[in-house]
Amino acid sequence: MLLGALLAGVFPLRCAGCRLPGAVLCERCATTLTAPDPAPAPAGVDVLVACLAHRGAARELVARAKYHGERASLGVLAVVMAATWECRAGTVRPDVVTFPPTTPERRRARGFDQAEVLAEGVAARLGLPSARLLRRGPGPAQASRSAAERRGGPSFRAQAPVPPRVLVVDDVCTTGGTLGAAAAALRTGGAHHVVGLVATRRQLAPRPLKGAGRTADPGV
Repeated sequence: MLLGALLAGVFPLRCAGCRLPGAVLCERCATTLTAPDPAPAPAGVDVLVACLAHRGAARELVARAKYHGERASLGVLAVVMAATWECRAGTVRPDVVTFPPTTPERRRARGFDQAEVLAEGVAARLGLPSARLLRRGPGPAQASRSAAERRGGPSFRAQAPVPPRVLVVDDVCTTGGTLGAAAAALRTGGAHHVVGLVATRRQLAPRPLKGAGRTADPGV
């Protein structure tokens, strides 16, 4: 507690949205958090619960953790995720909470795996066990890949034993490739029901229609 107080005095918390000191997320920026647009769950995922749209303060909370090592942002997101899950998940109770691990290079550079921190925080608040059930194969991080490449997802392999009902926690869902790849590996490892919970969902810009810019035929 004393160390925390000393560190807070030297490195005061700043709002992820407006960067003013005082809190990880100030009340004004908290009011900008919005629900994501409806979207189907990725292949292999029975239910996907997305908490926030990936914009504004929500996007900054994720970015502060991923690219600036601010773990306090993950604590805020874990609270929101656990509360959202309890409101929207229905009656199915997972046996365990897990996460799709990031690349070893990203973990070393950041000092932690943001999805793992979120999974542990969500599990603690839901009263569920958490476990590392997936091992990541070689390959680049999703952020460095094109949208088409992301849809294929990274390579994962399940680490046995995998319980029947698994909740997969991650920070962001864009194409759903990571969650889909994680679900496929977990099902291969023995899972029968895979559900996903993400802090934010990012909507890709719609693909331009062929012949965009020409007047459409009203009969088509």
